[in-house]
Amino acid sequence: MARRRKNRSISNLSIEKVAAEGKGLGRLDSGKVVFVDYALPGDVVNAFIYKRKKDVSIARINEVVEASPDRIDPFCSHFQACGGCRWQHAPYAKQLEYKQNIVREAFERIGKVKDVALNPIVGADNIQYYRNKLEFTFSNKRWLTTEEAQSDEVFDMEHALGFHVPTFFDKIVDIDHCYLQPEPSNAIRLVAKAYALEHDLAFYDIRNNQGLLRTLIIRTASNGEVMVILNLFEKNDIALGLLDHLAEQIPAITSLNYVVNNRMNNSIQGLEITHYKGQDHIVETIGHCQFRIAPASFFQTNTQQATKLYELTAEYAALTGNEIVYDLFTGTGTIANFVAKDAQKVVGIEIVEAAIEDAKKNTALNENDNCFFYAGKVEELFDDELLQEYGAPDVIILDPPRAGIHKDVVAQLLKLKCPKIVYVSCNPATQARDVDMLSEVYQVEKMQPVDMFPHTYHVENVALLTLR
Repeated sequence: MARRRKNRSISNLSIEKVAAEGKGLGRLDSGKVVFVDYALPGDVVNAFIYKRKKDVSIARINEVVEASPDRIDPFCSHFQACGGCRWQHAPYAKQLEYKQNIVREAFERIGKVKDVALNPIVGADNIQYYRNKLEFTFSNKRWLTTEEAQSDEVFDMEHALGFHVPTFFDKIVDIDHCYLQPEPSNAIRLVAKAYALEHDLAFYDIRNNQGLLRTLIIRTASNGEVMVILNLFEKNDIALGLLDHLAEQIPAITSLNYVVNNRMNNSIQGLEITHYKGQDHIVETIGHCQFRIAPASFFQTNTQQATKLYELTAEYAALTGNEIVYDLFTGTGTIANFVAKDAQKVVGIEIVEAAIEDAKKNTALNENDNCFFYAGKVEELFDDELLQEYGAPDVIILDPPRAGIHKDVVAQLLKLKCPKIVYVSCNPATQARDVDMLSEVYQVEKMQPVDMFPHTYHVENVALLTLR
């Protein structure tokens, strides 16, 4: 029986299922819901509430009283500390089951869809080393492990190159080995850190906005091409020597770049990126298409699963060669180019101008002369004037950010009554909300979740909407 002790402590809380943000859900005797970090269905835990909301509490595990039969040993020594791969302690088959249920519950609860036509989730062939991009952060505030913190030994708290600790913006876990990106990712990170220490280069202090080395971004392609982007607080010849050193030590690197950033955040978006050595881009292949990836380009971070996602999108669109397709929130035009060969024309809209420039380059690379791209807000550009120029859509593809689609876009979709909408989403909750708003005109014919990020709670979902 789950009881609250000493105000914030809970004893013998049974975990019923996985819920919001991958947390385990349990209930107090009062019926109040408690979300518990890293808890699995079947666990009985003692926990500590660290955040209270009106209807729920959020807690962390103090002790696993009775372990779920599904619990397994995590494969990474940094599990829980770095905040990534939060489901390493669950078998992959169970992870897929959890994600399937997350999508189903979102559409039943938020989308008000009864008898959800949900196909089985498409799992990943590779559940380790599947990402094509990682960003590591240099910091002078290394996070101490639990063992280090509890020992009497004095540890160096500086010089970390790794990932942020959850909820601590200024603490970085120093990564020994990461299982997310294929080699030479780990080798690049370790060589870069060793060079920085040898040359006494200052690791960034985010609180005081000082220090030379900020982040190290690594992008890899399935053809073996590798890109490195070094983020510096200021231009420095010794720091740029790090790039020369990487080129010498790791010949697999094909593109070296740097950016100078003295802002208060580590983002390189909107900054001038300098091409230093090698190619100025790498090329990735998805299905029958090639895509040119520049240092700041957005691209799906799991190439193998992106191929499955785009194939599913094309299958749901069921193009015959005669259709006018509108790809809203087109990004760098990946889906637009992927379906272009089977469409009469494709019109893409995206708010990020740099992404549209990439989309146009990708169109030229793939020799698709039937793709047309516009930069701007979808809710402003997707209007009657554009429709008059290119024609009414036979199929609309939606692939919005996590926040979902704007209410003005919903209104335009309801007015247009396009025969078919293929809605691709990285957030089933906002997707279900949008589907509910469209339900006056559209029904969900079928849906298919796709697992893009094994060992996380994130799930992509493709829904086919047709007219009622």
